[in-house]
Amino acid sequence: MNIIVAVDKNWGIGKDNRLLVSIPADMKFFRTTTTGKVVVMGRKTLESFPGGQPLKNRTNIVLTRDVNYKVKDAVIGHSVEELLEELKKYDSEEVYVIGGDSVYSAMLDHCDTAYVTKIDFAYEADTWFPNLDEREDWSPAEASEEQTYFDLEYQFVKYKKIVCDICSPERDMQTVGTDQSEQIIRYKAASDIVQQQT
Repeated sequence: MNIIVAVDKNWGIGKDNRLLVSIPADMKFFRTTTTGKVVVMGRKTLESFPGGQPLKNRTNIVLTRDVNYKVKDAVIGHSVEELLEELKKYDSEEVYVIGGDSVYSAMLDHCDTAYVTKIDFAYEADTWFPNLDEREDWSPAEASEEQTYFDLEYQFVKYKKIVCDICSPERDMQTVGTDQSEQIIRYKAASDIVQQQT
């Protein structure tokens, strides 16, 4: 399964049930990545969408403890166990967890890929995503060149979960552009994280 999220310098993701900032290229990346796929979210995330309605052209699955909660065109799960059972119906590579913070935390260990838009600015936030740079079980696999939106600098980074029984001290790393497919730079680098675990 996949996670997709935008974070600031402190891995903040939102305030007052709203995104910290809206970057057009990030919004486009989210749309193109998740359209036609399965998106998993919490009730508050769904209700933050226009009209509180599910995202179009996607299978929407909502995790909530409210057993009376219903919404048109969405599947409702009332526990992580129930959600995981529902997700068995789908190809795990087609599933994207999209928030909010409690759903991210609950589902992170069940995912193996994280698409993180890293914004080089510290906002005032009240919700955060786990800092993958501080976790030994996650490592950057691909990163775009730095991009700008007015005065904001940001970067698209793809993280992969490290499975230690099959991992190698050498990891393929790749820098890729987005939007206009910027120049691709491939290189191999020893992973400090893997070295620590072997």
